[in-house]
Amino acid sequence: MTEIKENALFIADSHYPHHGQEFLTLLKKLDSNTIEVSQLFLMGDNFDLLFGYNDYIQTFAEEAITLLQKLSKKIEIHYFEGNHDFCLKELFPHIHVYDRDVQPVTFDWQNKKVAISHGDKYATGFGYDLYCQILRNKTTLQLLKPFEKVIIDHRMKKLAQKHICFTFVGFQERVKKILLHYEGVDCVIEGHYHQAKVIDNYISLPSLACQGKVAMVKSNEIVFTIL
Repeated sequence: MTEIKENALFIADSHYPHHGQEFLTLLKKLDSNTIEVSQLFLMGDNFDLLFGYNDYIQTFAEEAITLLQKLSKKIEIHYFEGNHDFCLKELFPHIHVYDRDVQPVTFDWQNKKVAISHGDKYATGFGYDLYCQILRNKTTLQLLKPFEKVIIDHRMKKLAQKHICFTFVGFQERVKKILLHYEGVDCVIEGHYHQAKVIDNYISLPSLACQGKVAMVKSNEIVFTIL
């Protein structure tokens, strides 16, 4: 079981490039050693839209992709695919990439079992699960390739206009339903919901796009901070 180390950095829901440049800025700081971390956990939806087996989609975030590929050769990086970024293993061969099917992944932290996931796997409903299974698939993406520019341009335009920052009414009840799927662990860390809240043993990470914050392991605590 992999250990979560002191000074590990968690970045969730950056939604780059449509909802701010903070993700690219952080990658540049990591590359220049302005910020030094022991591990980097990318918690999904760090790109507003990015998937494998397609060169055109990469043109929207080429600089960030190149930096991540470079950083992955000197930093231990764990990438939990989200609903906006998926099929990434081929794109990031030196990163530990976890698709939705294998999430959550259990890590060790201070002799505790910590389950980590992007956050869109549980309490989502059959329709959403089916949609994810069809879309996050190499065959589907390759079948859509002849229409890639029209589809991607339309989707990117929509995403740029999407309102992604909100207070989730009834979030505590949603967390109760999610935790039913996490038996035998001491702590759960997820992104996806953009809430930046700690509810019992459940940590809902801040969204870099919405709260402008990340999470770091400092003095054996996970703290939300601005870098």
